[in-house]
Amino acid sequence: MLRILHDTKFDFIKWWRWAAGLTAAFILLGLASFAIRGGPNYSIEFTGGTLMQLQFNKAVDVGRIRSTMDRAGINGAEIQTFGSDSGFTIRAQNRQEVASQAAGAESVAQRVQDALTKEFGANTYRVVRTEAVGPRVGAELRRNAAIAMLLASLVTLVYLAIRFEWRFGVAAVLSTAHDVLVTLAFIKLFHIEVSLTVVAGILTLLGYSGNDTIIIFDRVRENLKKDRKSPLYDVLNRSINETLPRSVLTHATTLAATLALLFFAGEVLRPFAIVMAFGIFVATFSSIYVASPLLLWIEHRWPRTASDTGASKAAVRASRTEIPAAQRTTRDRQPERAASR
Repeated sequence: MLRILHDTKFDFIKWWRWAAGLTAAFILLGLASFAIRGGPNYSIEFTGGTLMQLQFNKAVDVGRIRSTMDRAGINGAEIQTFGSDSGFTIRAQNRQEVASQAAGAESVAQRVQDALTKEFGANTYRVVRTEAVGPRVGAELRRNAAIAMLLASLVTLVYLAIRFEWRFGVAAVLSTAHDVLVTLAFIKLFHIEVSLTVVAGILTLLGYSGNDTIIIFDRVRENLKKDRKSPLYDVLNRSINETLPRSVLTHATTLAATLALLFFAGEVLRPFAIVMAFGIFVATFSSIYVASPLLLWIEHRWPRTASDTGASKAAVRASRTEIPAAQRTTRDRQPERAASR
């Protein structure tokens, strides 16, 4: 079997300050973009409105479609090419349009079709898909998406606290929160539209990042049981190096599948693939340079006691019974002499 990066001894933890500076700078850029350009670019699902995907028989000028929408009274519609010069998406997210449609007025989709038919002809295009979401539904979806991400983080914290201990759980959840912040900054900086597909990508990233951190922490727990004398710094480095071959293979195969979605799955799944491709690198980065240094800091701030490390009195007695009688000290033999008397 081919083995890569076997028996490595890289000192990963010593670079944590550089890594912290890099990720902090990226998050600050994202926050600055939020402050300057406003909130996320929500899709129709979250804001309410109408989305239409059109396919014309031949290439059409975008300006001509926009002027047609303006004449029909659909102001502020966002028109973009979709896949080719003859494919377009029309997004009508104007609040007045959404409110009038919710009040029972003629649907925006029908008005768009009537205007395009009058301008280009009935057989010059076809409607590929139409999505219409009311403002109340959009607000509910936005709230439910936030609740889903919070519940995912809470479940991760509880699971890790039960399986390991609270120190591991806190470090893993803070690392996952870092992944969400960095991903949101990435989405904002690259103007990715926040849709249900993107939310699905973020939730998938939460699970993927948590799994990557659990793999390293599981090896840390095993190494702590085997070697109680080595400092946690060395145990963390050794655990990361021991799981490095598995991590590289896992991330490479996941990235290959994600890139296949990115290039061949079409426009609908492309935002999900972009978020996941970025998330693979973020999850790898955070499990090494965020979760591990955080665990080291927590251990320094709240060191574990003998009960936390499993060195209970029963364990001590059990270990002493394994020592041959010839190797016991005189002090160890005193209870035996007292018993014989």
